Amino acid sequence: MIKYIDELQIMEKRVFIRVDFNVTFSEPGVIGDDTRIRAALPTIRYALGQKARVILASHCGRPKGEVNPKYSLKPVGQRLAELLEDVDVLMPEDCVGDAVKKLAADLLPGQIMLLENLRFHAEETKNDDAFSKQLASLADVYINDAFGTAHRAHASTAGMVKYFQVKGAGFLMRREIEALSKLVDSPARPFVAILGGAKVSDKLGVIENLMNLCDDILIGGGMAYTFLAAKGYKIGKSLFEEDKLHTAKRILERSEARNISISFPLDHVVADACDLSAIPEITTNANVPEGMMGLDIGPKTQSLFAEKISKAKTIFWNGPMGVFELAQFAKGTFAIAKDIAEGKSTSVVGGGDSVAAIKKSGLADKIGHISTGGGASLEFIEGKKLPGIEALEE
Repeated sequence: MIKYIDELQIMEKRVFIRVDFNVTFSEPGVIGDDTRIRAALPTIRYALGQKARVILASHCGRPKGEVNPKYSLKPVGQRLAELLEDVDVLMPEDCVGDAVKKLAADLLPGQIMLLENLRFHAEETKNDDAFSKQLASLADVYINDAFGTAHRAHASTAGMVKYFQVKGAGFLMRREIEALSKLVDSPARPFVAILGGAKVSDKLGVIENLMNLCDDILIGGGMAYTFLAAKGYKIGKSLFEEDKLHTAKRILERSEARNISISFPLDHVVADACDLSAIPEITTNANVPEGMMGLDIGPKTQSLFAEKISKAKTIFWNGPMGVFELAQFAKGTFAIAKDIAEGKSTSVVGGGDSVAAIKKSGLADKIGHISTGGGASLEFIEGKKLPGIEALEE
C-alpha cells in the first residue's frame, strides 16, 4: 500500500520530492512547454503549506552522465519561482556534494531548493548505491511525484528510497495511479483502446495485455503497416518492422481465436515522401501503392474508428494516427481527438506524441485524464511492475 503526501507527517521536515521537470527547450535556456512544471505545483504547494524544507530533484534530457549546460535546470528553477510567485528557489551547482549538503541542512521552513540535473551523474541511471545514499542524506522524507520516470529503476526513483522510513507519493502520482488502475481493474464497457505511433515493437506487450482487457482495439499510425503486411496487404514504402512480422501474425491469430476485435486502416493518406512539400493522395483500399508511404489514416478509416469510439464507455489512446506534425497528414489524428472529446466516455490519453497532438488540437480540456508518462503509462497498462511505484509500497 502506498501512502500519499497528505497522509504523512512532513511539518517542518526536509522533504525530498522527485519531480518530472524533463521539459523541452524551444531554444537554449527557453522552456517550450511548462506543463510538467505546472503539474508538480499542487504537491510542492502542499509541502510549502506544511512549512516543509523542500528539496526538488529531476532529470532533464539525456546528458549521458556529463555536465552539459544545454540540459541545466536553471531555467526551470526560474520558471518555477515565477509560478510560485512569492517563493525563492535556491539552485545549487550540483545535486550532491558538501555544498549541496550544507544548503540542505541550512534550509528554513517554507524554502525550496532545486537540485541540478540528476543525469549530470552517470550514477543516477546506473542506480548506484553510493550516489543513492548521497541523495538520501539530504532529507528526512521521500516523495515521488514523477510518474513519467516511475518505470525506471534509477537512483532517485528506486535506489535512494530504501534509506527512508517515511516515504510516499505526491498528488500527480496519485492521479495517474487512480486513472490507470481503473482501466486495468474496472473499466466501464465497451472499453476501446486506440494505438498508433511509429513502432510495433514499443507496443507489443501492451497489445497482448489489452487483448485481455478491451472489447475493441483500433490500430493506426506507422505501427499498422507491420500488421497490414502480416495480413498480406501491400504497404509500399511505409514504415515496416520486418523482425516483428512473426509476432504480428501471432497476435492476429490469437485475436481471431479468442474473437477479439482488432481494427486496422481501410484506406490511407499516402505520399512519395514525408516532408512539407509532399502532395497527399488517398487510397481506395488498404493497399499502399508501390513507391508510396502511408502517412495518415484515410476517411473510411476515420469513419470506422469514429463509430467504434462513439459506442465506447472507456477509451485509452496512445500514439498518433499519422505524421500529425505535418498539416497534410494530421487530419486522422485530429479526427480521433475530436471523436474522443465529443464522446461521453471515460478517456485516458497517454504518451508524449498523443499528448502533443491533443494539445495541438485544442481539445485537451475535454479529455478525462492526460497522462504525464508515456512509457510509464504503457508499462502500467501492460501489467508490469513499475520500480518507482514498487519502491513506495509498504
